[in-house]
Amino acid sequence: MRSCCLFFAALTAFAWMIAPAVAAEGDAAAGKAVFQRTCQNCHAVEIGVNKIGPSLWNVVGRQPASVPDYAYSEGMKTNKTPWGPASLDAYLADPRGDVHGVKMFFKGLTDTKDRSDVIAYLQTLK
Repeated sequence: MRSCCLFFAALTAFAWMIAPAVAAEGDAAAGKAVFQRTCQNCHAVEIGVNKIGPSLWNVVGRQPASVPDYAYSEGMKTNKTPWGPASLDAYLADPRGDVHGVKMFFKGLTDTKDRSDVIAYLQTLK
């Protein structure tokens, strides 16, 4: 059991070490365009503006299910991994596969470049 815990601790540390590389490759301007055509129907980027999905203002570094006045799914409420570049990349690739039980019906961004661009854009929302 201890070796399993050590493995996951090392894996988590490794993910945070490479996470900046995911966003560093992204183009925030291109990400804004992808966001506008793919995400903005359901998500706002303004503080306190929730649509079908919660506001994504200051999402990078935020705890999941932490936007006030938004009714999160139980699946998202149990997600304890902060929204960093690596966790956003995994989630955006396959939301329902990454966090089971989420309400989001979006199938995901299959293109790695689109995901890194969107993550770069989300990092500008502070």
